[in-house]
Amino acid sequence: MNLAIRLAENGMVPDAITRFGIKRLLLSRLANEQTRENGKDGIVRTMHTGALAVHTENANQQHYEVPTEFFKLMLGPRLKYSCGLFESSSADLAQAEQDMLALTTKRAKIEDGMDILELGCGWGSLTLYLAEQFPTSRITAVSNSTSQRDYIVSQAEQIGLNNLEVITSDMNDFDTDNRFDRVVSVEMFEHMRNYHLLLERVADWLKTDGQLFFHVFCHRDTPYFFEVESSADWMSKHFFSGGVMPSYDLPTYFQDHLELKQSWFVSGQHYARTCQHWLNNLAAHQSLALAALGQSDNPEPDHIQFNRWRLFTMACEELFAYKGGTEWHVGHFLMAPK
Repeated sequence: MNLAIRLAENGMVPDAITRFGIKRLLLSRLANEQTRENGKDGIVRTMHTGALAVHTENANQQHYEVPTEFFKLMLGPRLKYSCGLFESSSADLAQAEQDMLALTTKRAKIEDGMDILELGCGWGSLTLYLAEQFPTSRITAVSNSTSQRDYIVSQAEQIGLNNLEVITSDMNDFDTDNRFDRVVSVEMFEHMRNYHLLLERVADWLKTDGQLFFHVFCHRDTPYFFEVESSADWMSKHFFSGGVMPSYDLPTYFQDHLELKQSWFVSGQHYARTCQHWLNNLAAHQSLALAALGQSDNPEPDHIQFNRWRLFTMACEELFAYKGGTEWHVGHFLMAPK
């Protein structure tokens, strides 16, 4: 396994063989998780205790402090580092980003004039979209990355937006005395370990009639942690240290402070197509991407970093395409104070 991974990281394995290996690992991982002792019950118990998030410094190193120039080359024009929505076979990545932002706004029931808190704002795709669409709303965005904050602030200044604030904070430490009509989060809950504590805090940040909307990638029925237990746990080691793969029903186990009002299944095919576009962008801008990664603090050679990102996007594409997007997919959830 170690030799195969080293060869792949050096770009010495054809993509067809790499994809075959990825599919085998997916099936092996799923079988192991579905037969793990205590299974979902053990995951749920663990996620009622302990720190809100673990290995948060790894998330920055692995994703969020990677040079922004690299993500400009890989992602779409809004730098949406999450699933797009492909409503037609001809939709491109830019349209898919826009359509998912619109769907998120609709399902979160956001209206102009609201006070909105976004947790885990990334490079501001949703924050900037909301600030544009709802000019009398006040948006507070939270990220644990200084470079993400700098990017969002610069974009807001260029566009002429003055209705947003970006806070840099580890989620373990973040708190606020303000109260919000909506708390929204897109693909941040996967980095959290204590959902009980997280939703308790969110409930405290909401106004009496406020609501929480969050978007996660998930498995249809089997939650599991990203932990390095063997050489096969490449994704856990390099991209999701301390993270969790939620199951679609996981929010139903955490309703002590917020009640689940509605949930929506979004086919994994949308994420598979998103990853396909990211992979194509990396191929189209390989030399520039290598140069951008060369500016990072990562001590690994540029070509190793680049090939890891290729492997990551390829693995995510295969995961979300599996069984036509019904095994791993995206979930949207709306919760409100009890």
